[in-house]
Amino acid sequence: MSHQLITDYRQLFIEDRPLVDLRAPAEFARGSFTQAVSLPLMSDEERAKVGTCYKYYGQQAAINLGHKLVSGQLKADRLAAWAEFARAHPNGALFCWRGGLRSQITQQWLAEAGIDYPRIAGGYKALRRFLIDELERLIADTPLVLLAGRTGCGKTELLVELKGTVDLEGLANHRGSSFGGQIEPQPTQIAFENDLSVNLLKQSQHAPAAILLEDESGHIGSLMLPQSLREKMAAAPVVILETPFEQRVENIFDEYIRQRLAESIRYFGEKGFEHFSLYLRQSLYRIRRRLGMEGYQQLQQMMEQALASHQKGDPDAHREWITTLLRRYYDPMYDYQLGKKARHCLYAGQASEVAAFWHQQLHITR
Repeated sequence: MSHQLITDYRQLFIEDRPLVDLRAPAEFARGSFTQAVSLPLMSDEERAKVGTCYKYYGQQAAINLGHKLVSGQLKADRLAAWAEFARAHPNGALFCWRGGLRSQITQQWLAEAGIDYPRIAGGYKALRRFLIDELERLIADTPLVLLAGRTGCGKTELLVELKGTVDLEGLANHRGSSFGGQIEPQPTQIAFENDLSVNLLKQSQHAPAAILLEDESGHIGSLMLPQSLREKMAAAPVVILETPFEQRVENIFDEYIRQRLAESIRYFGEKGFEHFSLYLRQSLYRIRRRLGMEGYQQLQQMMEQALASHQKGDPDAHREWITTLLRRYYDPMYDYQLGKKARHCLYAGQASEVAAFWHQQLHITR
C-alpha cells in the first residue's frame, strides 16, 4: 500500500473533495469544513484519557493506551464507518489535528483492510493556516462591489441567482437583521471564516472583474466579518437594488411569516406555532430600545393581534406591523446609514435591471 499524502490544499477545497475529520467531537464542534464529516478515532473522553497519559507517562504509553481504548468491537465499528465512507467517496481524504498519529493510525488500519486512502499532510492545523492566509490574500487582491438596498428588497434572493457572488448571510446562516435568526444555529466563527475563504477561493478561479457581496455591517448575527474584509467593504462601490414598498412588505411577510412558520412546523411539529410566535416576539424585543417604549408597545400590540388572528387561520394582519416596522425603523435606519458617508454608486435599479448590469460587468451571457 502506498499510504498517499495530500499536500495540494487549494485543489482539495476547489474540488470540494469529501473529508473525514478524525479529531474528537469537541474539536470538530469548534470548527471544521463544509465538506468534512466527523468520524473520530477517539471520543472526547478517550482523547482526554490519552492526553493525560501522555502528559505523565510519555508518547509511547499514550499510544499503547489509545490502542487499548480503541480495540475489539469498538475498533471494528469505527473501521467499518471509515471504510464505508472511503468506498462511497474514493476521491476523499483523512485528516486529524496535525496530520500525525491519529490519521496515520487510521490510514494504516484502512490499508490492512485493503483500502489505500490518502491523508492530509499537516492535518487540520495546516488546512486552517492555508485558508487564513488565502482569505487575507483574496480580500486584498479581489475588487469588491456591494449590493445595497432597503430591508425586504430581495438582496439575498438576487445574490443567489447571480454569478460572481458570495452570500455572506448564507454562510453565516443568518439574515442579518433582528428577525434574521434561523432555527438551526449559526456556525462557529472558525467554521464561518473557513467557508468564507473557500467561497472566495472558488470565485477567484474564474478571474472575476469583481465579486458581489451583500452590504453588511461588521457582524452577521453573532459572527464577525474579518477586519480586513470590513475595511475593504467600507471603501467598496455599491449597486443599489430598488424594490417598491408594497413588494418589500410582501417579501418580509413571506420570509418572516410563511417561510418561518413552515420551518417551525417542520422542526417542532404540533408546537411549531408556539416556536414561531416566540421567534417574532423575541425578534421585536431585541430592537425595543431603538423603537422607543411607545413605538415598541404599539408594534407589540399589533403583533399580538396578528398572532391571535393567525392562530385562527388568518395571517394577513401581520402585514400591518410589518408595514409599520419598515416605515418607523428599518427605512429611517437605512437612510441614516446611507447618509453617514458618501459611497460611489455604480448602478441603481430593480432586480432584473441590476441582474442585467451585473452580467454585463462580468461579460456573462444568459
